Amino acid sequence: MQSLLAAVGRSKAGPERSLFEHYAGRLRGGLTVREVEEKRPLPVAERMTREGELLLGCVPAGARVVALDERGKALDSRTFADRLGRWRDEAVPCVAFLIGGADGHSDAVRQRADLLLSFGVMTWPHMLVRGLLAEQLYRAQCILDGHPYHRD
Repeated sequence: MQSLLAAVGRSKAGPERSLFEHYAGRLRGGLTVREVEEKRPLPVAERMTREGELLLGCVPAGARVVALDERGKALDSRTFADRLGRWRDEAVPCVAFLIGGADGHSDAVRQRADLLLSFGVMTWPHMLVRGLLAEQLYRAQCILDGHPYHRD
């Protein structure tokens, strides 16, 4: 099962990118990154709609979509791993993780998502969320493999 991260904004060198690369590099099969950006100065609602179109345009056919969203559901690591394991066992070809822009996801993204996932009630910088996601994907891989990285 392939993993895709589609995110609004461009990653720049720094500790957040290093954290992401550290964990993404440990993933079997890797993690493909697609960055999108709407550069035109649009009103918030129009920008969110356009960013949503760009993100959804990255999602391959047959993929499950996980939208990282502050209003989503917070899962513990084992439950997250179990969800990914179930999709793997169902032969889902790809899981696409979507990180929206500063104003969040459009309604179209939220409606298309198979899972709205939150990393808690605090607000996190979008570039740090990439690293948090990569770490949780690596942790899920370890849980599913019975590796001791994750200890209950």
